[in-house]
Amino acid sequence: MLKEFKEFAMRGNVMDMAIEIIIGAAFGQIVKSLVIADRNS
Repeated sequence: MLKEFKEFAMRGNVMDMAIEIIIGAAFGQIVKSLVIADRNS
């Protein structure tokens, strides 16, 4: 399992994965702030 993951990660997909994580985190923050703002109004 770990060996396959290392091979997958070494294929240059590390940057893609990092970008997806960053976008996902940013999107999560936006959704959370929208929900909080909606609750306050």
